[in-house]
Amino acid sequence: MFSAMRFFASAFIAVFLLLGIDSASAQDLISDSFSEIDLAEWEVPWERTRPRDPYVAPDGMVWFCGQAGGYIGSLNPVTGEMKQYDIGEGAGPHNLIVAEDGMVWYAGNRRAHIGRLNPETGDVTQFPMPAESGAKDPHTLVWLPDGNIAFTVQGGNKVGHLNVTTGEVNLATAEEDGSRPYGIKVAPDGEVWVVLFGTNRLAHLDMDNLDMDNLDMDKVVLHEFELPRKEARPRRMEISSDGRIWYGDHRTGFLGVFDPKDASFTEWQLPSAAKARVYGMAIDNTDTIWLVETGVQPNRFVAFDTKTERFIQQADVPSGGSTIRHMYYHEDTGEIWFGTDSNYIGRALIQPRTGS
Repeated sequence: MFSAMRFFASAFIAVFLLLGIDSASAQDLISDSFSEIDLAEWEVPWERTRPRDPYVAPDGMVWFCGQAGGYIGSLNPVTGEMKQYDIGEGAGPHNLIVAEDGMVWYAGNRRAHIGRLNPETGDVTQFPMPAESGAKDPHTLVWLPDGNIAFTVQGGNKVGHLNVTTGEVNLATAEEDGSRPYGIKVAPDGEVWVVLFGTNRLAHLDMDNLDMDNLDMDKVVLHEFELPRKEARPRRMEISSDGRIWYGDHRTGFLGVFDPKDASFTEWQLPSAAKARVYGMAIDNTDTIWLVETGVQPNRFVAFDTKTERFIQQADVPSGGSTIRHMYYHEDTGEIWFGTDSNYIGRALIQPRTGS
């Protein structure tokens, strides 16, 4: 079945004020280089299924979760053809990643498991969370350098590790109840970092101690760092090539960065300030951060140059977006993929260039 495709393009520079910067210094925020945003969207034929968290497979196929529809979907970006895969009633797929062998791994958010879909056969293998662990809702998955998976468990208040060969799951618990581990990323040095959406904290996962007995309270597995503002609520995150941890404050509309080298924080208010409700994030190979303001309609892409520390561009989402929850940058093609609550799978083609 072929989807309707909508294509739009935009390319322009926008200059924004940081919190506390007066108009006389606004010119300092203009970057010498910027990226054009070439946006395209494909309408998903299964209505109101909240397509989300697309990921590009080695063969170029784009896979995504039908969170509200309980399926895994595929999109051929060349032909526009989409296909649906049944993963079992009530799975509630929330996020997925694709292995080099083409297997699709997803978070079974409503059925306490991580699943593996074989696209060739349609077979699904489930890896359940440990009984009595309270880890009922696997949330977001990331690949580790060794080919295993680290993941968050939002409602269960945990961060986990899945051995994809043995199926063994190990879990670490956040310090405070209701911390809501959410976005998760792996740094260039292989270390795992997490944002705790229910608090004003981010955390580092101690992989060396994760496979030990978590009942031993002397073993700290999640090392937590408090953001400078109590009201902040970090939801998604990215890590730049220099190892700095970037987060989007969903509640009050800031982009922030934590430097593990000196435990310092710096923050910049987004163009729409508290109305931004910043959600989906991605970082490209130039260390430009791409964020989506979901508190404004249509949703708005905003670009931030982490080297010059300037907001450099914005572009509205053609379908409106409703809410863009998670994004994936595919370095081979220079594309950022995203899903929308308005029932589209979208692609932003990033084309870096230099010059004033």
